Amino acid sequence: MQETPDAPSNVIPLPAAKQPVLEFWYEFGSTYSYLSAMRIETLARDCGVTVSWRPFLLGPIFKKQGWDTSPFNLNPAKGRYMWRDMERQCERYYLPLVRPEPFPQSGLLAARIALAGRTQPWIGDFTRAVFIAGFGTGEDISDEAFLAGLLLEAGAPAKQILEAAHSAEIKDKLRAAVSEAEDKGIFGAPSFVLPNGELFWGNDRLEDALELAASFAED
Repeated sequence: MQETPDAPSNVIPLPAAKQPVLEFWYEFGSTYSYLSAMRIETLARDCGVTVSWRPFLLGPIFKKQGWDTSPFNLNPAKGRYMWRDMERQCERYYLPLVRPEPFPQSGLLAARIALAGRTQPWIGDFTRAVFIAGFGTGEDISDEAFLAGLLLEAGAPAKQILEAAHSAEIKDKLRAAVSEAEDKGIFGAPSFVLPNGELFWGNDRLEDALELAASFAED
């Protein structure tokens, strides 16, 4: 039997609806960023929202307020409350928790690494691994060799990414990210910025931010 060619189709496939993007601004020394980082990717997928990973540093923003450390250290009562709240929240989300020493840890190199790879498919795995290391097992997240291991576990080209993280370009981009965060009105982490620029702050506002972000989906 002679095969006949496929008949031309008049059906034009429609492009998939473009997912709205929620910017996730996080700092590796931030306790509540830990909670959000461990949850956001799954929740966003369920809401049909794309996560834009935005690592930055809170230190420069705090310094402009006259603070040389975390406000949880400057206000002992607030700090005691935060750690008890973290215990409750980590129990709720089945996450491990240790108090890093020192607190907050330096997340500078980790932030540079995350910035260098923030659009790569491994960024979520790497970010979660750093947070688990810092707040789940008490590892030194400023140690380059340790971070290289996390990169490899996440499937990232560790040598290439570390070289980029030490480059002047990434250092400048991280400073620019801090300035951009300030321009967006960000004063703490985690923060979530919607497509229209609306700001939500705090892990307890993650679901609200995702729900509203989902409403920006294109038909």
